[in-house]
Amino acid sequence: MEEEIFGYLVGGLAIVTLFIGLPWLIFHYITKWKQAKTLTSSDERLLDDMHEMARRLDDRICTIERIMDAENPAWRQHCIPDRSARQRLLAEEE
Repeated sequence: MEEEIFGYLVGGLAIVTLFIGLPWLIFHYITKWKQAKTLTSSDERLLDDMHEMARRLDDRICTIERIMDAENPAWRQHCIPDRSARQRLLAEEE
């Protein structure tokens, strides 16, 4: 008798889990996925701020490059190592 009641309880729990719990879990995560797919207003503000900061940094780099070109037109050649020096450094690492 107790085994029969226990069997009904387990069967009922399995049915409830299958038809209520599983769809709830699936729809819960579908909703979370759809919400995460869109940008929030704070995300958009952050992207705008980062874009503005990148633009300002690019302007600063251009200004520094113009100053460096005016003072020493060949400064870029000193900053970029030639191919033989790069190969020598790679050979030393191995």
